[in-house]
Amino acid sequence: MSRRGAAFLVAPIAIGALLVALATMHAAAQSSAPSGMRTTIDGDADAAAPRRTKKQTKSTNSTPAGQLPTFALPAARGAGQTGFVSTNIRRKTKARPGTKSSDPSESAVQLLPSGTLLIPGQPLSSDKPKSKAKAPPAAKTKSAQKPARPGAPAASAARAAPATPGAAPEQASRAQLVQAREPPNGQPIPAALLRKRLVVEQDPYDQLGIRAGAFVLRPAIETVTGYDSNPARVSGGRGSAFVSVAPELSARSDWQRHQLNADIRGSYTAYEATPEENRPFLDARVTGRVDVTERSRIDLEGRYRISTDNPGSPNIQAGLAELPIFTTIGGSAGVAHRFNRFELAVKGSAERTEYDDSVLTDGTIVSNAGRNYNQYGAQARASYELLPTVRPFAQVDVDTRVYDLPIDAGGVPRDSDGIAGRVGTTFDMARLLTGEVAVGYLTRVYKDPTLPNLEGLLLDASLVWTPTGLTTVKLIARTSADESTLAGVSGVLIRTVGLQVDHAFRRWLIGTVRVGYGLDDYVGSIREDDRYTAAAGITYKLTRAWQVKGELRQEWLKSNVPGNDYTATIAQVGLRWQP
Repeated sequence: MSRRGAAFLVAPIAIGALLVALATMHAAAQSSAPSGMRTTIDGDADAAAPRRTKKQTKSTNSTPAGQLPTFALPAARGAGQTGFVSTNIRRKTKARPGTKSSDPSESAVQLLPSGTLLIPGQPLSSDKPKSKAKAPPAAKTKSAQKPARPGAPAASAARAAPATPGAAPEQASRAQLVQAREPPNGQPIPAALLRKRLVVEQDPYDQLGIRAGAFVLRPAIETVTGYDSNPARVSGGRGSAFVSVAPELSARSDWQRHQLNADIRGSYTAYEATPEENRPFLDARVTGRVDVTERSRIDLEGRYRISTDNPGSPNIQAGLAELPIFTTIGGSAGVAHRFNRFELAVKGSAERTEYDDSVLTDGTIVSNAGRNYNQYGAQARASYELLPTVRPFAQVDVDTRVYDLPIDAGGVPRDSDGIAGRVGTTFDMARLLTGEVAVGYLTRVYKDPTLPNLEGLLLDASLVWTPTGLTTVKLIARTSADESTLAGVSGVLIRTVGLQVDHAFRRWLIGTVRVGYGLDDYVGSIREDDRYTAAAGITYKLTRAWQVKGELRQEWLKSNVPGNDYTATIAQVGLRWQP
């Protein structure tokens, strides 16, 4: 037989002999008397108790007759005998038979209530002197009389220190606990106080509002008076004092599902020396949300607006007795559905704009029916939740404008179709950055071939940045394509950017600085107007309901067409009431 074959025979024989030897040793260990090795885990109360080989005949039911037994298990029933359990109660360990406790103070340790201060040399406030205090038995303090090792920690030394003669075991254990808290240098460690829950402090000057059923109403009215050096916004215009009254109302629903909000702002400004420049204004908007399912919703909106053309606009006639008022009413409805992190929303809208007749200073009435039109539009928006606070989106808007008169006063049809696409993102960092910003491109095509297309880059933004708790920065950017009545001009591409910084010197004293820039591009004409604004204001909050405001503002317009430049300085002070 070869060596390799012999190895194959010897290996099984050796393995079999080893298994037989192990089985013999195991049988001998089972039949022999206990050798002192425990078969249970550390801390088991029955670790040293011999196993019972006979069945227990005595009943373990200790419930008295006539009383229902309790089958509930106590807290931390499955916990071991060492360590800590969820009930915050240390379980006493039983010494093994035939052994002595190595630490007499362990059996006397008690947990103190949270927040209790341990001061060396002073008893606890809840302790009462005991006249008949007995010293601990000497048999249980043998190990405590052993001297501490040189260089041992202070806690070990304190644990080994003997108790004060005549003192109660509880007082002695507390004293040892205090000593255990002292570092080697002898300086006491300050007791740790419980951490209190932080309560968010509200601004004592914020408007509380009025509860009306399921809505919270926040009404306010602001009265302003001041002086405007150029109310007409024309070159060489004369100044006038003015008074403005601006009421407003905000309503917010307080429902678990769905939502209904309303915002109404209005004002009327009257000028003393130039009454033809008096301007009414009203902007009312109601928005609603219907939660169909957890992922689907219906968005609704209604809006109503009353205003006038801006003073100095080339769209208004010369020699007006008062500015013509226009009214815009409209609404939109849409649906949105969320697919996990992806959301798709579509909506349609309809809007009507109608102008009142113009009244000239000589009593002549000029019709503005050629400026009335309807606008119909649709919007599609897709967004993706890249982060919980960042949601990029892409949006497409299409609309068409249809005039009441097929031919306006200039002899051209002004019906048009527009399309705008933009990409951007929304931010929802509540304590840092909120809002959205988008860039894109828009195009408006007119039915009259003599009118050039209105197109250009657009920027829309509405951001609120809070770098500190005292400072707030707001950025507003808007791009729109407005209509025009000038011959040969398709429309006006208006771009406006504004930056406002609010700083709280005190909670009741807020300073404001605002700057702005605007560009009006009259498509089809060479005219371009640059608008600049700079303002500084201050708000003094007397109470929650009363505020005093002041502002100084400067406005400029620079045009490439001579005769259209102007400057205006406005100084005003006002009082605001918000119950």
